[in-house]
Amino acid sequence: MFNKLKEHCGVFGIYNHPEAANLTYLGLYALQHRGQEGAGIVSSDGQQLHIHKNVGLVADVFKEEDLRNLYGNTAMGHVRYSTTGESSLKNVQPLVVDYAEGSVAIAHNGNLVNTQYIRQSLEEEGATFLTTLDTEVILNLVARSGAEDFLPALVLALNQVRGAYSLLIIRGDELIGVRDPKGFRPLCLGRLDGAYILASESCALDLLEAEFIRDIEPGEVVTINRQGVISQKPFIPQTEAFCVFEYIYFARPDSNFHGLNVTLVRKNLGRQLALENPVEADLVIPVPDSGRGAALGYSEESGIPFEEGLIRNHYVGRTFIEPRQTIRHFGVKIKLNAVKKLIEGKRVIVVDDSIVRGTTSRKIIKMLHRAGAEEVHMRVSSPPTKYPCFYGIDTPNRRELIAATHQLKEISRYLTTDSLGYLTVNGMLKAIHPFENNVCAACFTGKYPIKFPVKSCRQLEMFD
Repeated sequence: MFNKLKEHCGVFGIYNHPEAANLTYLGLYALQHRGQEGAGIVSSDGQQLHIHKNVGLVADVFKEEDLRNLYGNTAMGHVRYSTTGESSLKNVQPLVVDYAEGSVAIAHNGNLVNTQYIRQSLEEEGATFLTTLDTEVILNLVARSGAEDFLPALVLALNQVRGAYSLLIIRGDELIGVRDPKGFRPLCLGRLDGAYILASESCALDLLEAEFIRDIEPGEVVTINRQGVISQKPFIPQTEAFCVFEYIYFARPDSNFHGLNVTLVRKNLGRQLALENPVEADLVIPVPDSGRGAALGYSEESGIPFEEGLIRNHYVGRTFIEPRQTIRHFGVKIKLNAVKKLIEGKRVIVVDDSIVRGTTSRKIIKMLHRAGAEEVHMRVSSPPTKYPCFYGIDTPNRRELIAATHQLKEISRYLTTDSLGYLTVNGMLKAIHPFENNVCAACFTGKYPIKFPVKSCRQLEMFD
C-alpha cells in the first residue's frame, strides 16, 4: 500500500480433510495481504491433481463451482505478488508438472539469487521453460537429479539453489513443506481435528480455529502422509536470517513468529522509537494500517495521546476512474483522508513503518499541513531503507531508495516535515528480543546473509 515494499507471496496447504479445497480457499483469504496479483489452488484425490488459478484476488478467482471441482482430501494454494517473473497467468502458482516419477505441484514463497545461471545452464542442456519463475528451475533440477525417489531428488535440487524459499509440494497423497536453511520466509504447522496444515502465517490457522503446533524450522523438510508428520533436516545447518520486515510491515498483526506476536513487536518498535526520537507534540497518529502498532507504542512510551488522524478507505480497488478535472494528490486522497477536526492547530507526530521512495510520505505530510496541523513530525519504526532485497521482497533499485541517496535533513526537507526520526538498527533489534540475532536486516545494513552475483544485480547501482 502507498508505495510500500511488497512481499513475494503466501502459501497454505492442508492434508487429510474432506473439505480441503474450501479450507485452502479460506486460508488464502487470510493470507491475501501477502499477494494480490494472482491466486491458485491444487488438490489431490491420491491419484490425480486438480488445479484452478487465475490473476486477481482470492474472492474473484474462486467461485463455488471452481472449488467443487477441486477433488480430494489434500490441497494447497498460493497468493502471489511478482518479484521474479512477469505478472501474468502463466506465472500464477502453484505450478503442476508431469515427469518420469509422476505429477507434482509446487508453491514457492521467496526468491532465489542464482536462478539465471542455473536456468541458462539447463537451457544449454536442452531444458525448456513454460514460465519465467525461479520456482520452475527447482522442478527442472528435481527432474534431472537422477535420484530414484522424490525426496532425495528434491534435496539434491535444493542443494544447488541459493536464496529464500518456503515451499509446499503435493505429490500423490503427500503434502511436503520445506524451509530454506536460513529461514528467510516463514512457515508454520497446525492441526485441525485429524488434518494437518502448513501455512505462511498463523493467522490462517486462527481463521479455521486450527491449533498452532510450531514453526517449521530453518532447513527442515516436513512430509505429511498416512504415517503422520515426518521431519528431516537434510541440509547443512546455517545461521538463521529471518526477514525482519515480516515483523515491521509484511505480516498480519495477529500472526506470531518464533513465539513473538507481530502486534506486540510493533508496539515495542514504537516504544523504542519514542525513546530514541522524542519530540513535544499534542497527538500521535499512525499511517494506517501498518503504522498503527508502532504509533500505539510511541504514544504509550511518550504519554502523548494516540488518535486515528488519518482514515483509510478500505474499498479502493487496484484501479479506479480518475476525475477529468485534476485533484491534487488524488492517488493518496482516495485511499487516505485527514480528520481535520482532530489535527487542526495541533502539533502532530505521524508514525509509519518505513519510507521507501518518499513520494507517498511527502503527499501524506502535505495533506496534514493542509488539514491545519501546526507542526508535523514524522517518526519511522524501522531504520532507513538503504539497500535492495534479493530474497523475496519487491525492492526498487538502490538509486530509488531515498535514504540511500539523501541525508536525514535532506529527506526531512523533501517530505516537508518539521522533524524526521528513524529507529536505529540496534533499537530495532532490541525490540525483537530474544530473536534479535537471527534476522536478516540487509535492507538496512547492506550485510547480505547469502552471497549473490553482484554483476547481475543492477538494483545495487548508485548514481555515478
